[in-house]
Amino acid sequence: MHKDEFQPSAPHPACAALALDGSEPIAAARHAARRFMTELQAVHGIPVSERAMGTVELVVSELVTNAYKYAPGPALLDMEFNGGAVEISVWDTDPTLPAAYQVDPNRIGQHGLEIVMTVSRSFEVRRDPVGKRVKAAVVPADDPGGNPAGRLM
Repeated sequence: MHKDEFQPSAPHPACAALALDGSEPIAAARHAARRFMTELQAVHGIPVSERAMGTVELVVSELVTNAYKYAPGPALLDMEFNGGAVEISVWDTDPTLPAAYQVDPNRIGQHGLEIVMTVSRSFEVRRDPVGKRVKAAVVPADDPGGNPAGRLM
């Protein structure tokens, strides 16, 4: 699917989906995330901080990159505003669940999952009948209490 073919999903106005065949640049997924966040604010009046905009783009980039890297076949990116957060979900064809590595300051690369888990309000992975789904939630506006991830401490 070409990046200009991104369409909000009907009937819920605050959700969108993008089918990916693996040939698109990761930038297409990031652009879709930015459009979704921009529409969330402009059309639905939901405040979106610049930090949240960048965080959603980062999470989308990391999750789609992992789907392209580790799963053969297509992937599906879903974004939905639900429960005060943007839920980002990436489905792919590989049933193998990802695991974060142990902290190692000497390791070069392979920090994506750790980053996603750190910047997200919630994170989950589950097997589907075919493949798996990785889901993260990001709060669209900075917490008035100063916690950028919107987590309760």
